[in-house]
Amino acid sequence: MTSSRTASPRVFFYVQHLLGIGHLARASRIAGALAADGFEVTVVTGGTPVPGFPGPQVRHIALPPITASNAGFSGLADIDGNPVGDAFKANRRDLLLTAFRENRPDIVIIEAFPFGRRQVRFELLPLLDEIATMDDKPMVVTSLRDILQERSKPGRDEETVAVLKRYFDRVLVHGDPSFARLEDTFPLAAEIADKVVYTGLIAAPPPAEPTERFDIIVSAGGGAVGNALIRAGLEAAKSIDKPLSWPLSWPLSWPLSWALITGPNLPQSDFDAISADAPDHVSVYRFRPDFASLLKGARLSVSQAGYNTVCDILRAGCHPLLIPFTAGGETEQTVRAERLEKLGLAHVLTEDALSPASMTQAIESALEASGRPPQTLDLDGAHRTAEILRGLL
Repeated sequence: MTSSRTASPRVFFYVQHLLGIGHLARASRIAGALAADGFEVTVVTGGTPVPGFPGPQVRHIALPPITASNAGFSGLADIDGNPVGDAFKANRRDLLLTAFRENRPDIVIIEAFPFGRRQVRFELLPLLDEIATMDDKPMVVTSLRDILQERSKPGRDEETVAVLKRYFDRVLVHGDPSFARLEDTFPLAAEIADKVVYTGLIAAPPPAEPTERFDIIVSAGGGAVGNALIRAGLEAAKSIDKPLSWPLSWPLSWPLSWALITGPNLPQSDFDAISADAPDHVSVYRFRPDFASLLKGARLSVSQAGYNTVCDILRAGCHPLLIPFTAGGETEQTVRAERLEKLGLAHVLTEDALSPASMTQAIESALEASGRPPQTLDLDGAHRTAEILRGLL
């Protein structure tokens, strides 16, 4: 065993975000925890650049970016919106293989694949094939969120199992098994049970006290598909501008203070229109690096039900109103939101019912909620992932 594996193991961490920034944010949290634990981490990204990610503690290699050409993830486009061709794919593949050979890692982490990200198998399968031929192979693990997208095409789950058995040593499921287990959303989980390890949810450390306070925070993650949510939140902010007719269990000052955080990927024209239409008690931002601490000081968070946003909300102890993303047949956020609602940890408004009127009513109902049960889910998955990988080495 090489000295690097006993002192500072080298990690080669591949992550491809296609639409939102959730995959990149979760991977960055894990990479930061690994670096803090003494691993030498190289993160390879393949999506559009996002300021602040993957973070200062790691080495970053950026492949020529690709994105989803539509909300259903059925095609790939380059950063200018052009369809990705064979030459583009071959160049990315060669760059990835070169980076791997130069890095000589002890551990290769591939985010989502083969459970997802089949669109980039043109470069991941050559990487995995090369690893399989090596005499001194690095450990290969997949980094997986706790709730998966339901598969509609026959044979996909069987294909996933075959790839896992051929190439992967472990499946790191970043979730609390008391909340969601892999078999809940992956029917063939029993066939890979010997590879599965639960890490806990990948939440950031407890946030600092906020330097600015808002009663209600409406956020849209990356912002690529959050325009309707933000606009409905803006209309609700205009409507809820005086004390409500029923008594609250805690006092509020009126008008309520609102923060609308649109996300970096919202088109500039939409951002400008929302900003121009916002009344004085509503502040509009593209991005707030102190988002987690803002949640700590808020009465209510209104957002989609993405993994990272929910982890931030749970860590901050802020009550959420969740509007799960469902475009393109997506099911993962709906499953997460409904489970939190059953635990009394969230209110839920479905995306197909989203309107200014329904948003206003849902926010009023969520503000009325009191006596919520304490949050008991395991949120220390980033630190636990580092412990698991050291133990495996």
